[in-house]
Amino acid sequence: MKPVKTAVIGCGAISDIYLSNMINRYATLDVVACCASHRENAEKKAVQYGIRPASTDEILADPEVELIVVLTPAPSHYELVKNALLAEKHVYTEKPIATELWQAKELVSLAKEKGLLLGAAPETFLGSRLQTGRKALDEGLIGEITSFHVVANRDLTVLASLFKFLRQLGGGICYDYGVYYLTALVSLLGPMAEVYAKVGNHAKVRPNVVPISPEFGQDYVYDNEAQVNAILTTKSGVTGTFSLNGDSAMQDQAYFTIQGTKGILQLGDANQFGGEARCLPDNPREAAWQTLEPVSRLTDNCRGLGVADMARCIREGGRPLVSAEMPCHVLDVIEKIIESGRSGQSCLTETDCERLAAFADWQSLLK
Repeated sequence: MKPVKTAVIGCGAISDIYLSNMINRYATLDVVACCASHRENAEKKAVQYGIRPASTDEILADPEVELIVVLTPAPSHYELVKNALLAEKHVYTEKPIATELWQAKELVSLAKEKGLLLGAAPETFLGSRLQTGRKALDEGLIGEITSFHVVANRDLTVLASLFKFLRQLGGGICYDYGVYYLTALVSLLGPMAEVYAKVGNHAKVRPNVVPISPEFGQDYVYDNEAQVNAILTTKSGVTGTFSLNGDSAMQDQAYFTIQGTKGILQLGDANQFGGEARCLPDNPREAAWQTLEPVSRLTDNCRGLGVADMARCIREGGRPLVSAEMPCHVLDVIEKIIESGRSGQSCLTETDCERLAAFADWQSLLK
């Protein structure tokens, strides 16, 4: 197939892995341009990757560009994605799809109205570990699913000292980190129906603790959610727990399990594409964790994979595995977690999405 002409808006830290993969790894993409809020940043990336620098307006007006990848901080996603759709471009954006649910709903409707494809990260659920877990569930390895549990941590004082965007709207632990686990849960178990949560913030004023930061030793305001403890129920009737602690140690630790009538599935860090998926069978003779055979070689940092899949759908038809309905629903779940934490009441989700098909034809995307 003819590769899809693609441009990138946003040349920050995350852009390197996207640009490198989209140019060197994926056969469905032809990256032609990039832009940034500071022109000099776009010019540096353009030289580094052999593409041309441009302004946002130039990319939107360029008839050659078919697909735009938005890699800017979360508060800018809504406006940039909307303008790209209005310019008749397909769009893939970094997470979250928008910072508010009404914005995401509007973008989904606009894409449908225009006949364009819209998708959003995270795409780690397409990686080897979570797809291996998906295969185990589809084959009934752990029997009927009865519950799920996510426990994850990180040190937001350090991270928000390093990255100012985490202090902005959409930079809280749910939007920036929990979104990986919620996307994984929805991809594996289907959409959520109800949420009950407690949400907290250990310190709204924090010291900058990173010596290399220009603000080292100064206080900054962190007004986002930092701790979340929630009970989630899927529309299929399975209830589980979802716990994030951003006031913990720096090293991310992940406990991600799905329980069933015939065993337990252990899936680890949903922020990674690779790693082991393990099963503990309900069998006294095999009372030890068994590592499952990986279903793919997608084990390293494969960012851009969702973009490559979308490009294939642009050329060949079909629905992308990162289509907008799922990230829109995940944003809905996040909003309901925050809302429940404020009100002390359980909240019902407003949106729906399909449980996506397993990612089988990944090899055709590679060079």
